[in-house]
Amino acid sequence: MVVIYRIIFIFLLFLALAHTGLAYQLADLPSGQPVTFTEIDDLIRQIASFMIVTSVLLAIIFIVWGGITYMAAGADTTKVTEAQTRIKNGVIGAAVVLGVGVIINTIAGIVSRDFFCQVQLLGVCIIP
Repeated sequence: MVVIYRIIFIFLLFLALAHTGLAYQLADLPSGQPVTFTEIDDLIRQIASFMIVTSVLLAIIFIVWGGITYMAAGADTTKVTEAQTRIKNGVIGAAVVLGVGVIINTIAGIVSRDFFCQVQLLGVCIIP
């Protein structure tokens, strides 16, 4: 039964793509320019920043959720330990994410040779 649903889903997806004309638009795309290392570097930096910000927001949500649970726990020891564990895991998660962010930015700086620059002016290394 699951196989039939998957076949129907793929068929409907194909019909939706054919109806929008997306397949024709993709076929008529002009030949593009080659991808440069700076574009790849920018893309990796954007994805890394997005993932770091999203992860930190999730960690903050877990810390706040744990705090609210802790305040509402009252004298129930199981809820108190659950809330303390949630807060601890949120803090550890935030520390790990921020540590990974520092490592990613350091490696990106070393690869692009910006890490060894002592003085930068408008993104240009003045004193290497």
